[in-house]
Amino acid sequence: MKYLGSCHCGAIQFEVEAPKDLQVDACNCSICSKAGFLHLIVPQSKFKLLKGQDTLTTYQFNTGVAQHTFCRVCGIKPFYIPRSNPDGYDINVRCLDTQPDSIEVVPFDGVNWEQNAHKVAHKSQEN
Repeated sequence: MKYLGSCHCGAIQFEVEAPKDLQVDACNCSICSKAGFLHLIVPQSKFKLLKGQDTLTTYQFNTGVAQHTFCRVCGIKPFYIPRSNPDGYDINVRCLDTQPDSIEVVPFDGVNWEQNAHKVAHKSQEN
């Protein structure tokens, strides 16, 4: 199924291909818990930025591998390139304008990232 998504102001718009019923991760690390990000990691081929490349700004911290992208107008983080899957995109399910049939939220212990990263490393692989 193709989902449409955007930031709050609509300057950034994207499309992502994913199942009708989603299983997403709720990470407890500092940046995810403060932002309320619900993770849907997909291969690069399943993501398409439709509008707003020039409106994106990037924040990097710690190892600098993850590329946290934000709308420079409204400050929303609709997607980013995650450290666990640098060959994919991590979509914030809360930024989807088209809603899935169902969402199963699975806790992810990002506070202890080094011990748990392997649990999500496969998510950017093509099925």
